Amino acid sequence: MTSYATIYDWVRRVPEGKVATYGQIAGLAGKCSARQVGYAMAALPDGSGVPWHRIINSQGSISLRTGSEGHRLQRILLEAEGVEFATDGTIDLVRFCWIAPPKFQLPKI
Repeated sequence: MTSYATIYDWVRRVPEGKVATYGQIAGLAGKCSARQVGYAMAALPDGSGVPWHRIINSQGSISLRTGSEGHRLQRILLEAEGVEFATDGTIDLVRFCWIAPPKFQLPKI
């Protein structure tokens, strides 16, 4: 199983103004699921410096967290970086999704 530290290392590589999906980070980190990436994001301590707000679901939406207003903050932070939302609340992944440079890609086995 991939450590949260490895997941956080990948999330830190997502540049300002771009987003990545939970599944995308899972694939880059290796040996983990999108769900584990979500758990890692939820476990971040305040002030960690990890840009958690740049991680969204595969439909291009912010995942709502039960009992939390974090989704509102996430949208505010993304909009401040220039990420635009459609009227249905989705983000155009073709335009805003970060694609890891080939040197960061895992080798094909």
